[in-house]
Amino acid sequence: MKTRSRLYDTLLAEHLATRRQMAFISGPRQVGKTTTCRVHADAYINWDNIDDRELILAGPARLIDHFKLDRLSGTTPVLLFDELHKYPRWKQFLKGFFDTYADQVRIIVTGSSRMDVYRRGGDSLMGRYFLYRMHPFTVAETLTRDLPDVKRVIHSPRKISPANFDALWKHGGYPEPFLKRDTRFSRRWQTLRLEQLVREDIRDLTQIQHLDQLELLVKLLAERSAHQLVYGNLASHVRVSIDTARRWIDLLVSLHLGFLVRPWFRNVSRSLRKEPKWFLRDWAGIVDAGDKAETFVACHLLKAVDGWNDMGLGKFELGYLRNKEKREVDFIVAREGQPWFLVEVKQHDESISPALKYFQQQLTAPFAFQVVLDADYIDTDCFARPGAPVVVPARTFLSQLL
Repeated sequence: MKTRSRLYDTLLAEHLATRRQMAFISGPRQVGKTTTCRVHADAYINWDNIDDRELILAGPARLIDHFKLDRLSGTTPVLLFDELHKYPRWKQFLKGFFDTYADQVRIIVTGSSRMDVYRRGGDSLMGRYFLYRMHPFTVAETLTRDLPDVKRVIHSPRKISPANFDALWKHGGYPEPFLKRDTRFSRRWQTLRLEQLVREDIRDLTQIQHLDQLELLVKLLAERSAHQLVYGNLASHVRVSIDTARRWIDLLVSLHLGFLVRPWFRNVSRSLRKEPKWFLRDWAGIVDAGDKAETFVACHLLKAVDGWNDMGLGKFELGYLRNKEKREVDFIVAREGQPWFLVEVKQHDESISPALKYFQQQLTAPFAFQVVLDADYIDTDCFARPGAPVVVPARTFLSQLL
């Protein structure tokens, strides 16, 4: 399979050149973490390899000696740990390794969502790493590997080729199906990835016994991308309690099957009492065109918000808007706690949504976009001037994100 440079190559190169902290790279299964990171590593060690596992268990000094990382060299060597999170004492191991050898070697660690989930509790590695969340290819990443400008954040618009846009829409942004562009392969890849997530990841990382019921929940969620989650209805279908349904969905989010977008309020606590919207991480298999369009844009926005946050460009949030009168706007992106831009997604060109106008006026957001999937590219900066809601082509708008 042909390979392609990623935005994350630039991000990693900058991190390794300017920071001594470890780089933690997390993200969905088969998003390209190992492939990308190995390009930047002088030495590679994988917990799943028995020989490598013995080296890890022998301790940091043994690793340094084995890879000759204590020899004088013109540049600081880079050591990549893969799947290290499967080692029960991985945090303690890394703490000791970093505290002893941080001036001699740069460290990259790749692995599952557990690497970012555990931070919610006590964090013995605080201050010793930066986390970068890797996402599939998006419109902007097919056009440039450049990092955003610190002052502006948004890229200038660029035109994506019809072939690349069609491949993203049809095959998704995960590297293998996106680059192969073979329908039969993509279908088999999607099926296998889902089976591995349920049967391997969940079995290996959790104590859940009722896999058949969990598989049913996964099937239901696969059909409900871009819809509000009603936990009671899902629990009833799967025959579990509402609390169990919530825990299982949180687990599936941590394993990157999908993600939740919560209603946005200036008061964060209010948003936690409302039902979130659910989106799949892979839009390629969604049948309904409207749901697929909204999920396609949602994945682009999540990648942008995560990326801007991970690069230290500010505090960004992704949410959606809905009031008691059932007016709704698909997405809002807030910057430093203030509304920045609103997004309503349409498959075809239509008149501006009244809800988009209403919420922009209520929130005084500088920008409001009605993003149209089948509109032709226009070489104009969507963010050139604040103002009233405007219809913009997805090809233009998405090229300005990450």
